[in-house]
Amino acid sequence: MHAVKGRRMACKSQSPLLKIETLSLYFTYQACKFMMSQVRVAEYSNVRSQLNAINRKQAGSLAIRDLSNLVKPQDIVTSEHLTTLLAIVPKYSQKDWLSSYEGLTSYVVPRSSKKLHEDNEYALFTVTLFNRDADNFRIKARERNFQIRDFEYNTETQETRKQELDKLTQDQETFRSSLLQWCYTSYGEVFSSWMHFCAVRVFTESILRYGLPPSFLSVVLSPSVKSEKKVRSILEGFCDNSNSTYWKSEEDGGGMGGIAGDADSHPYVSFTINLI
Repeated sequence: MHAVKGRRMACKSQSPLLKIETLSLYFTYQACKFMMSQVRVAEYSNVRSQLNAINRKQAGSLAIRDLSNLVKPQDIVTSEHLTTLLAIVPKYSQKDWLSSYEGLTSYVVPRSSKKLHEDNEYALFTVTLFNRDADNFRIKARERNFQIRDFEYNTETQETRKQELDKLTQDQETFRSSLLQWCYTSYGEVFSSWMHFCAVRVFTESILRYGLPPSFLSVVLSPSVKSEKKVRSILEGFCDNSNSTYWKSEEDGGGMGGIAGDADSHPYVSFTINLI
């Protein structure tokens, strides 16, 4: 309170133009801080969205998810004549797959199928066969309700993806820490500005209601939930005059109570500040 009072006394000696310039600089400063906060939030949200997109690809069903973190180099056979395909088999059809995959076409390597992963709906199997028979095998597998996923293992690509994921995770933590630090630092100033605007609103509403010259008292009360009704009753007792009675609710015989849907009318100016 003493700091606010001193600031008001100092402003009396300033010219109106200087006051306007001071306010202009203040609001410019606040606008710059707001823009900086928006940039920080946008950076954090962007990185978080990219990470969520990657996680969704790795957490979905085997029929649609990214398989790169499930397949190892030793699971893939690639040569001039041989290739390895990845088959998505319904969970209840695994026995059917194991008993029939060798006979789907004529050029399948016997006993080459191996299960790599299983989720609630599907199982992931490998199968090795000749390159020239791959397209025909896809057609025959589709007819048996087995899905062949297109997949090409590349060591450089896998390493790049891993580095990108690590970088996004690190960036997210960096932006999150920076944003939290900014919030902790700015909270006091934001709260102080909010209280200032609440005080200005109370003063303005009081002038509009009671007129000039100012002749009223502004206070801050923090009653408990149980005693709020009693406190308001006491405040109404201090406002027992013709002008104040006009603002009472219709049940109490007032003329302006509940106007424009306002069910919280009182014979005094009142604003509720909800602190979470």
